[in-house]
Amino acid sequence: MAKTATKKTAKKKTAKKAAKKSSSRGASNGPGLLEFFTEQLKDIYWAEKHLVQKLPMLRKAASSEELQEAIEEHIEQTKEQVTRLEEIFSMLDKKPQAKKCEAMEGLTEEAKTVISETERGTATQDVGIILSAQKVEHYEIAAYGGLAQLARTIGREDIADILEETLAEEKDTDVLLTQIAENNINYEAAEEGEEQEEEEEQEAAE
Repeated sequence: MAKTATKKTAKKKTAKKAAKKSSSRGASNGPGLLEFFTEQLKDIYWAEKHLVQKLPMLRKAASSEELQEAIEEHIEQTKEQVTRLEEIFSMLDKKPQAKKCEAMEGLTEEAKTVISETERGTATQDVGIILSAQKVEHYEIAAYGGLAQLARTIGREDIADILEETLAEEKDTDVLLTQIAENNINYEAAEEGEEQEEEEEQEAAE
């Protein structure tokens, strides 16, 4: 009987320690996760403001009217997304603050390189612009998807809903860019490649 009582007491002590440890971990992770979430908001806030400045470069370089219109529409959409992020900062009682997003800067610099390395006014250049834009969209889809999940984890369903609105827009833009590429541009670029090969062969023969 004494041994049984001792075992029960030991189990209770172990359970209390586990509960206390779990509670302590939750208390420390709460503010930590919120801080991490806020830092990631600063990152995507910088990225979106950066895109408002850099997307016109892609629009100007595009030769397809359909592609130009899609980029122009997304520029306006991006401005709205910046406003939404500012709303989220306000909901968190924070002042909107941007932290340089190295990834987005790298993606826009890569897009600039693609434009400089392809012939202006060609379908090949438009293919490069679409690919560059979709890389940006995929980054944003990952960022907003992760942020929406984090918002729910910290109990902010209201913020998650706003983030998911932007997430849906990024996904729609990605699909639209694919459709534009598949409609004509990819085939036109392929034809340009064949014509260039024929010209090079003729020059070699001469």
